[in-house]
Amino acid sequence: MKILAAPNAFKGSLSAAQAAEAMRSGVHRVLADADVQMIPVADGGDGLLQTLESPLAAERIEQRVRGPLGDDTRAAFLYSASRRLAIIEMATASGLALLDSQRLDAMHASSEGVGQLISAALDRGAGQIVLGIGGSATTDGATGLATALGMRFLDEYNKPLRGEGASLQRIRRIDRSDLDKRLANVRLEVACDVDNPLLGSHGAARVYAPQKGASRNDIEQLEKGLANLADVIDHQFGMDVREMPGGGAAGGMGAGLRAFFNAELKPGAELVLELLQVEAAIINADLVLTGEGRLDEQTRFGKAPGAVAALAAKHKVPCIAIAGMLDESAYTLTDAGFSAVFSLCPGPVRLTDAVEHAARYLAMTTEQVIRCRQSAWRGDSSGSNDC
Repeated sequence: MKILAAPNAFKGSLSAAQAAEAMRSGVHRVLADADVQMIPVADGGDGLLQTLESPLAAERIEQRVRGPLGDDTRAAFLYSASRRLAIIEMATASGLALLDSQRLDAMHASSEGVGQLISAALDRGAGQIVLGIGGSATTDGATGLATALGMRFLDEYNKPLRGEGASLQRIRRIDRSDLDKRLANVRLEVACDVDNPLLGSHGAARVYAPQKGASRNDIEQLEKGLANLADVIDHQFGMDVREMPGGGAAGGMGAGLRAFFNAELKPGAELVLELLQVEAAIINADLVLTGEGRLDEQTRFGKAPGAVAALAAKHKVPCIAIAGMLDESAYTLTDAGFSAVFSLCPGPVRLTDAVEHAARYLAMTTEQVIRCRQSAWRGDSSGSNDC
């Protein structure tokens, strides 16, 4: 019996790797000889490096960079020399988690540190860079990142501006003459966990800037600044990034990376699953187990368990999800590739209890899932029935 355990992290309680191990433990309580392959997954946000480091046998490289507000900080990226592949997580250099609540500053936070990580990856010889842009503290349209790589954003007096949200309205011209030449030979893929456009009511400023410390006035200024940046990009490069799906991700990072470096914007979960070769593992599996802290209607839209379930459905492999919390809408997910969904909680429990005992509860629930499936297998030699 071949079973694939491919969960996402259960935030606040279990890493994706710990969740996979708990699932394996539950399987082996019933099927001691089952071949359980563990592939912890992610959707491109926080934890990207942790998820990919071991499966890719990549080296973790620490680099001193400028944090979101210019503080000296240490960030890390992964590098696989055999594949010339670098994995960068924006949150490690320009993330919200690097600032306490009193220092959040959407107007002046910069993505410069991410550009410095890209430069360090180029120094290693990277030919492909995967950049996860979840968890950002910035709303600078990738101008900080681009500045660190040699691009200049000039005002009406031809003076260079700092790459930050407060400068966006003053940009009149983009100078790429000193841009790092090595970028021309690099494939840059961006893992987006949202598909918001750059501008408007669902755009970068109005949706995400408030959580980054923006006041009402800041939000309006950032909206005008991003609109100005889009106008300059359209005028100079002939590219309209205003309504681009994912363009508003990470404070306009998606739009900026596409315009400045011709980056490919991809759903984060799909990109991570591709790197981990999850589809090949699903093809060879009799059953797929996945899950995360919460399952709801949003699970089908870019979340890692939803992407796992979609691949399982593609190859007609049963996929069962276990979550810490099931929204009522989770029970409609059977039309998104899930055979069934279960809560790991054994009954009414306090949140603190569920978090503290998540691994034990997950193993217990997995055991019951496998007993249910085992009954189906016994009743149907084809193994095609669901629990």
